[in-house]
Amino acid sequence: MPAGGKPTVRSRRLGTALKRHREAADLDQADGAEAILKSVSKISRLESGQTSASALEVCTLLDRYGVDDAEERARLLEWARRSNERGWWIDYQELVRPGYADHITLEADATYIRSWGPMRIPGLLQTPEYTEAVVTVGPKFILPERVVELVKLRQERQRRIEEGGAHFTAIIWEPAITALTCERQVHTGQLAHLLEVSQRQNVTIQLLPMAESLVAGMSGAFVAFSFGVEANVEAVTLENPANANVVEAPEDLALYANIFDQLRSAALSPDGTIERIRQLLDGGSQHREEEL
Repeated sequence: MPAGGKPTVRSRRLGTALKRHREAADLDQADGAEAILKSVSKISRLESGQTSASALEVCTLLDRYGVDDAEERARLLEWARRSNERGWWIDYQELVRPGYADHITLEADATYIRSWGPMRIPGLLQTPEYTEAVVTVGPKFILPERVVELVKLRQERQRRIEEGGAHFTAIIWEPAITALTCERQVHTGQLAHLLEVSQRQNVTIQLLPMAESLVAGMSGAFVAFSFGVEANVEAVTLENPANANVVEAPEDLALYANIFDQLRSAALSPDGTIERIRQLLDGGSQHREEEL
């Protein structure tokens, strides 16, 4: 059973996939139960993520549902093996709320990560100095030693992108990089970092121009995840001051996929984005010279 007797984000994903394949085969839960010699309630719990499926059960169910695709089978078997796995972030468990832990799990498993940031730089692209500035202006007072740990946690999350484990696309509304929300040195350091990471093969950064306020107003910040070869949106997280919520309903995922496509269409190209960031950096350099 998932840790604590509650569905984990991995067990829910596995259950959703098994249900999708069962329904595609026009079978009911009784057919699945018969295949693994279990009760219908067992299939129900598997599909809701309330209990974990063994690799053998997953393999048997996929055989019964006629799933022959080797990559899909390998992916679901991997999910079954890792459904109760404790992530590296367990070392930060005092800092990580359940919803935040789900978000990090999705990051760790994803092959494609797409982020929309209307107000600030996405966490996976932040410098340590920028992260510290963001953390310390939050609604809660955080002890200095906790701030240090939160910065380290965010840097650890970035390894997934640094090591090329996932393709990351970030769309950022222009005010998030033009407004001086922290010390100028921190701000320019963050802009320089965006230029640096934009050169990576697995990172795409696009700015949504300030004038596109109607498009920007379609949604608050969100992150969309895909877990296979195709970049189909399979989970979305919405962050709020108290926690992070995972969206998994198919109709909601389709909505966020559509919103992201509209944002991307209205945004500057990656090359245009690089040019705009360079202009801002050049302007910042000129401003510092005038101060001197």
